[in-house]
Amino acid sequence: MGCVSTAAHVGGSQVLGIIPTALAEGNFVGKIVGEELRVPTMQDRISKMLDNSDAFIALPGGIGTLEEIFQIASWAQLNIHHKPIGLLNVDGFFNTLLSFLDQAEEENFIPHSARHIFIFASTAEEMVDKLEDFVYKPDPVAAQIDWSKENSSKKRKMDLSLHL
Repeated sequence: MGCVSTAAHVGGSQVLGIIPTALAEGNFVGKIVGEELRVPTMQDRISKMLDNSDAFIALPGGIGTLEEIFQIASWAQLNIHHKPIGLLNVDGFFNTLLSFLDQAEEENFIPHSARHIFIFASTAEEMVDKLEDFVYKPDPVAAQIDWSKENSSKKRKMDLSLHL
């Protein structure tokens, strides 16, 4: 994250680092460039990232990267946000993940709409083009969910029937 944020900052882009206080105070991160926003928890980090982002792009990474990108994707599937989610597939890093998602769709574990939440690109230029062309396509069932606070206490009926 440090190299990417530094390059963006040097290139003139606005950089906002959202970091849990425990990580910031524990010296688990390098030098902060741009603006820093400390939050109490990792969950607060994801929420603030959602509030402050136009899109999400994951580079090759570990469990934390996957956890965050899948949480953002599940929120997109649930119609909580309509922002594009890109996976920058550097040197084919995400190829097996793409195969996994294809298999999950083929075996009906995820709907077609969920499989296509992710934008895959091999280069930054290709990613930017795909992000610019992105059009949100909600899952028809999830599109019925109203996440507004005034409706959050109302009971919703959803089709939860099992399709074999």
